[in-house]
Amino acid sequence: MSLPAPTPLLALLIGRAVPYTRPGSRSGIAKRPVDGALEIDLTGLRGDEQGDLRVHGGPDKAVHHYPFDHYAAWRGELVHPLLDAPGAFGENFSTLGWTEQTVCIGDVVQAGTAVLEVSQGRQPCWKLNDRFDVPDMARRLQASGRSGWYYRVLEPGQVRSGDSLRLLQRPHPGWPLARLLEMLYRRMLDHDLLQEAATLPLPESWMRLIHNRLRTASVEAWDKRLDGPARADDTAP
Repeated sequence: MSLPAPTPLLALLIGRAVPYTRPGSRSGIAKRPVDGALEIDLTGLRGDEQGDLRVHGGPDKAVHHYPFDHYAAWRGELVHPLLDAPGAFGENFSTLGWTEQTVCIGDVVQAGTAVLEVSQGRQPCWKLNDRFDVPDMARRLQASGRSGWYYRVLEPGQVRSGDSLRLLQRPHPGWPLARLLEMLYRRMLDHDLLQEAATLPLPESWMRLIHNRLRTASVEAWDKRLDGPARADDTAP
């Protein structure tokens, strides 16, 4: 597998957590581009917020990267103004040239003066359904394999739009993110694949998922994550 060439940040985006679409929910998914330099610390970009820290943000989801490469495919499926510019999927980093096929779990990446590590693929949630006003948008994203990924921060620093992302190390060349997503969503009970994935530097939640599949030979439920809580108009008499 060839190494991806350095790629410039097309956009660097952050958002504030605000009340969202369903009762009691909050979200920072609506992110806007920033021109100047931003600090990256162990929890992510300064000024970026998440609405539910139980499932978003934190050290293993400090920065979200979504390839702008995928937007053309989405525009072939949907007509939506969000797809005109980076930020539709709540990403912090937007680039061309790096995708789930060319980026591996554990890749160490220079971003400005910060050093990041690819920590996990994205598991999409229901907030995308409401953002696009498409009831099965999260399921579409999951099925497509065009899900993006997260970084943990190894060395804090600064980054700005236009900086190049550059691969420094690739300790797991046999594990492009596309293969990880195949394990997660297609070959879900492939014992050998799960055993191999259990050796990767994945977050605790992913390791728990893998070990539960190996132990029970069953797949966890996805409905709560993909469909979310009832909307106010769903519960009206």
